[in-house]
Amino acid sequence: MHNTFDFSDLLRLIDERSTAFRAAVASAPSLVAQVPTCPEWTLFDLAQHLGGGDRFWAAIVAAGPADAPPADAAAERAALAPPREREALVAWLEASTQLLLGALREAGPDAGCWAWWSGLQTPRSSGGVARHRVQESAVHTYDARLAAGAPQPLPAEVALDGLEEFLFTCVATLSAWPHKPTAFDFHAAEGRSWRLTVDGDGARTTRLPAATGGAGPDAAGVSVHATAGELVLFLYDRVPAGSVRIDGDAGLFDLLRAWEPEE
Repeated sequence: MHNTFDFSDLLRLIDERSTAFRAAVASAPSLVAQVPTCPEWTLFDLAQHLGGGDRFWAAIVAAGPADAPPADAAAERAALAPPREREALVAWLEASTQLLLGALREAGPDAGCWAWWSGLQTPRSSGGVARHRVQESAVHTYDARLAAGAPQPLPAEVALDGLEEFLFTCVATLSAWPHKPTAFDFHAAEGRSWRLTVDGDGARTTRLPAATGGAGPDAAGVSVHATAGELVLFLYDRVPAGSVRIDGDAGLFDLLRAWEPEE
């Protein structure tokens, strides 16, 4: 499997989405506005999370191959205290993103590093980190714009890669699926489709031919149709099931969301 973007594209998109996030923070009525899609967080909390994540992953990439994140990086993240004055917070966010981009540029796309994902379909590498941070930045920019009262859909180029990135990174595992084997098909209106297969061998995703309609003996247990952006937001629990078209057993998504693989 290959990424939609090369490494330079990923760095560009991290920078673009982070810039958009800062603009949402700068224009929001209040930093204590609640984030509807992260109901326990204010906009300030969301900013602390994204900026802290940039700094955390910068340290992880810089540390190289490891079995755990650097202890000092974990301690620094736990003790984060970003400035609460808006202008200073925006500057802190920009500095956070530049730390991440600098670490990624220094490492290059293929350098190994610790990562929380399985490594089955997303490499534990700086390239894998960059691809995931594009999506973290994009989804949290959506959150911030919603909190600021000016929601916008995910950019199409980001969203088309985002669904595959989510399935490869957040779902892929060798841990056995504890239910009857099945498959989830995802059909983006832009013409791309994927199949997530879950069974005793775990979970893995493949790309489907554009003409796949979901019929036949190997039909999925459930299929979802929407724009790529809506599919990404659905998987991240940002929009309700009513925002997408679901064919088949919608209850399978409850099982998928409740599943906690051992690895």
